Amino acid sequence: MPSSDATAPVLHQSYAEALPELSVPWRADLPPQPEIAWLNEELAAELGMDPHWLRGPEGLALLTGQIEGTTAQVYAGHQFGSPNPQLGDGRAVLLGDLVDVRGRRRDLHLKGAGRTPFARGGDGKAPLGPMLREAVIGEWLHAVGVPTTRALAVLTTGERIAPRQGVTPEPGALLVRVAASHLRVGTFEYAAWHLDPEVGHRLLEHTLARHHPSADGPLALLEAVTGAQAELVARWMLLGFVHGVMNTDNMALSGEGIDYGPCAVLDVHRRGAVFSSIDRGGRYAYGNQPGIALWNLSRFAESLLPLMGATDPNRAVEQATAVLERFEVRYRQAFERGLAEKLGIPEDGREGVGALGDELFALLETQQLDHTRFFRALDEDRAPAQMAGWLEKLRKLRGDGVRTHRVNPLYVPRNVHLESALRAAHLGDLRPVLELLGAVASPFDARAGLEHLETAGEGGEGFLTFCGT
Repeated sequence: MPSSDATAPVLHQSYAEALPELSVPWRADLPPQPEIAWLNEELAAELGMDPHWLRGPEGLALLTGQIEGTTAQVYAGHQFGSPNPQLGDGRAVLLGDLVDVRGRRRDLHLKGAGRTPFARGGDGKAPLGPMLREAVIGEWLHAVGVPTTRALAVLTTGERIAPRQGVTPEPGALLVRVAASHLRVGTFEYAAWHLDPEVGHRLLEHTLARHHPSADGPLALLEAVTGAQAELVARWMLLGFVHGVMNTDNMALSGEGIDYGPCAVLDVHRRGAVFSSIDRGGRYAYGNQPGIALWNLSRFAESLLPLMGATDPNRAVEQATAVLERFEVRYRQAFERGLAEKLGIPEDGREGVGALGDELFALLETQQLDHTRFFRALDEDRAPAQMAGWLEKLRKLRGDGVRTHRVNPLYVPRNVHLESALRAAHLGDLRPVLELLGAVASPFDARAGLEHLETAGEGGEGFLTFCGT
């Protein structure tokens, strides 16, 4: 039964109030027959929400966007390297922001909410599979300690929508996403390309207050975002995670991963791995992610220049360039620190971890080894025999050997298993995806009955994922 004192969360419209030029009031479509397919009760508790209340009529109104004050955000971006002057929430609305039980301000955002003024010809709908995919990926990344947006809920809408592939309609769905904010590199690009510098300065102050309060001014913001992205992408690389669409509108200024569309996880380690059906040139391949992050940050720096260099633009360019040139060092530091933890190397033995890591990743590729299982095998003293020479170098750095079971996950959202679970959900059976969600949300400890999720599975060669549009 719902608790008697459960009340609606207090939602604010901080973004719209601070920057009315960057959003429009917009109401989500009313879905014909909404039902909660999955509710993240742990996250609900973090937000100060009662899961029983969320399952009731008032909670369902919130989760479907049938509340006052919602907005659709506008932004721009570089998509596959080409500038697009206007993007935005084409099928989404920002429900508002709230302060969670730990005092953190967080956005509630609804995807699949119907057409908005930024829909660019789409129907504004979202299919069930991609919404569940985003939920699974977010829970896994959160469980392994990577900053990420997360799903509060996935709902079915009771309608059949146009398919992304083929001719068979798909079940419609809604994703309620929780994020530190939805401020993106593309937000600053839109302001720089279309709006008065005064708006850019307000956007700057809002972003600093929201995410980087210790920073002062545009250069310090660039420094803070550069550091956050170096840490984020290093963690992706260590996990074998491929985002799939690292456009500038998908780079959040908070340092969280966001917008998990055609994303995937490596089985066999391949630097050139591409899983996105729309990335035909391999721009966002696994091994390209650090370089693409720097490219995106360079576009961010360009959007900040009007806020930096009114009196001396040349000096502003020099200062921004100096920050960007430190990205590679910051990325390598984050990568080597994380790799040492994955390999169980104590702090006093980490001087040679960079060279050891470069050799390791080359060997993983030439030997066609499973990325996740290799790191897990190190903990269990069953690393492949063909790695004997490299293992001897590891032992010298590792000393007595530190077990790393709380660093190297056993369960990851393997592509074949995730796709199979999403197909079952499409046909009305949510059990496989709920099983997978349970596994990746507690990814370090083996559990009876989940042995099939520990390996890549059959038929993953040539695996592709598709955007949920």
